[in-house]
Amino acid sequence: MASAVLACLAWAQGPSSSAARPAVSTGAVGFPRGEVLNYSINWPSGLSLGEAQFKVAGDEPGWQFEFTIEAGLPGLEIRDRYRSSVNGSFCSEKLEKDFVHGPRKGKETVTYDLVKRQATRQTSTGGKSEISIPDCVKDGLSFVYFLRRELAGGRVPGSQQVNFGAAYQVTASYADSPQIEIGGTRQVSDRVQASFKGPASSHTVEIFFARDAARTPLLIRMPFALGTFALELVR
Repeated sequence: MASAVLACLAWAQGPSSSAARPAVSTGAVGFPRGEVLNYSINWPSGLSLGEAQFKVAGDEPGWQFEFTIEAGLPGLEIRDRYRSSVNGSFCSEKLEKDFVHGPRKGKETVTYDLVKRQATRQTSTGGKSEISIPDCVKDGLSFVYFLRRELAGGRVPGSQQVNFGAAYQVTASYADSPQIEIGGTRQVSDRVQASFKGPASSHTVEIFFARDAARTPLLIRMPFALGTFALELVR
């Protein structure tokens, strides 16, 4: 579940008409170091399955991002933790993954050599693989924050490769600007239909962004075999 969230939170260039573009935020651009966003993971009926959290840290000029998730389906425990380190240009330097999906457990580290344009993936069991990457690749987690910063500045990046241990081609389209209810308050959001295609999977999700300066993700809807699950911001 967590890997689907991170791989899907991506944008591509939308329609060129001004009527089909999300609104541009005013005021300070971007998100602060120290930001913590908490989410409830909800079943289609509204029943909560668990919690997720995004955190921002790091020292100038680089950044460090972290995503954790704790959830439970009938007979399946999910506990994931992802940590991304990037330079001042949001080029990935290191990605750490630690996950528990029921009986499946794993730890791995992906290091990005931006000079050689090579990503090296190493697992805790001794596995190792290498793939070629663009000169300033974003991993799945750092790309979430890169997108927020670009959108806040009125820029929408085009379709591109995102790395999450494997390569994903990410595209998206702006849908509309609906009012949604978050925490008992209705507010206008920008809805994006985002899709990603990896070596063994292809998915599309809906992402609702706030019209604040930080372009905070308010709601993420993901389709699974059991139904459409939602990550809803609770701060």
